[in-house]
Amino acid sequence: MSDAYQRICLLHYHEIGLKGHNRASFELRLLHNAEALLKDFPLVAIHRVSGRLVCFFKEKTDRDTVLRAAELLKIIPGVARVSSGFKCPRILDVMGNVACCALEEVPHFETFKVQARRNHTDFPTNSMELNQRIGSVLCEHFPDKRVLMKSPDVVVGIEVVQNAVYVYAHSERGIGGLPVGSSGRVVCLLSSGIDSPVALWRMARRGAICIGLHFSGRPQTSDSSEYLVDDIAHVLERSGCIARVYVVPFGNYQKEIALSVPPAYRVIMYRRLMMKVAQRVALREGAGALVTGESLGQVASQTLENLQCTNDATTLPVFRPLIGCDKQEIIADAEKLTTFEISSQDASDCCTLFMPRNPETHGSLDQVHESEAVLPLERWIDEIMSALEVHDYNCPAYKKPKK
Repeated sequence: MSDAYQRICLLHYHEIGLKGHNRASFELRLLHNAEALLKDFPLVAIHRVSGRLVCFFKEKTDRDTVLRAAELLKIIPGVARVSSGFKCPRILDVMGNVACCALEEVPHFETFKVQARRNHTDFPTNSMELNQRIGSVLCEHFPDKRVLMKSPDVVVGIEVVQNAVYVYAHSERGIGGLPVGSSGRVVCLLSSGIDSPVALWRMARRGAICIGLHFSGRPQTSDSSEYLVDDIAHVLERSGCIARVYVVPFGNYQKEIALSVPPAYRVIMYRRLMMKVAQRVALREGAGALVTGESLGQVASQTLENLQCTNDATTLPVFRPLIGCDKQEIIADAEKLTTFEISSQDASDCCTLFMPRNPETHGSLDQVHESEAVLPLERWIDEIMSALEVHDYNCPAYKKPKK
């Protein structure tokens, strides 16, 4: 019976709906992102309909394929909820039959309710009457189930629009936020650790196009961290959250810094050089800010004084989405993002290279500037920029910078 009706996914959003005159541009950005990320599915089209995006699938598309599409759609920034169901004509008897089909596909439930939404008053039956009419059909079809108005196991949604009705019973929460590409570009310092992928993901959820910048300890260490960062980037690209990653072989510059500055200030100097390189990459990419995974007080380089020393190295804003988070909160996000297991693997990277026994926790800008004066920073930055290695990923909102 369900094969007689076209399968759909409804994309609900919250924040986009508050955008006033700019709302259409946010909807179109989300539409294009979803369309590109569903390229391997039997999709006919995605349309904007009455405060929703509707994904229409080809005839005879099976339920499992649509559910797999829904699993992908719910992790796309900007999507607050994904509902899988059917399109049918605006005929009450047909709507009742389709509602039964939709509810039959829910594997385990004891209670349900009907939630109708009439978007066009040219349909004579109002929302309350629809709830009652469709609800009575479902009660007859499922005599062993009961109606529960508050917190039921399943909500059967009925969306009446101008020329059709969308009916669904399978619905899951998305990650919300804004569509990638609606808030400009940022350059994110990306390690193979737990924190920085979460920081990047949080910025993508706010609509930013994220460019990763990975500092490898190569050639002083192995390149194992680069493979983990590539694995992390492949996870992030499933939802269009990362556009590209620049890799910097950084080990030799760390060695030079370790030989030239007071041991306690090594880490601060590493971070300052990273920020200066990140600013040059941002200039190349047309990015408006830098992003790090730092959390206040988590390690020696993340005290207030040392963060100030790091900020002083760049004129761009530095965003720290995790600044007020504890480690358990960050781990919970990494597990939700599915990068935690990758980040938990051992890898040699620049973060532990030439670490002093007692790093400075209250850095002085005067001491920083004095120590930095002996370093050929401009020459180093030019060398690094000419040696950058670029890896591109699938981000529908991204366009490569002009040379």
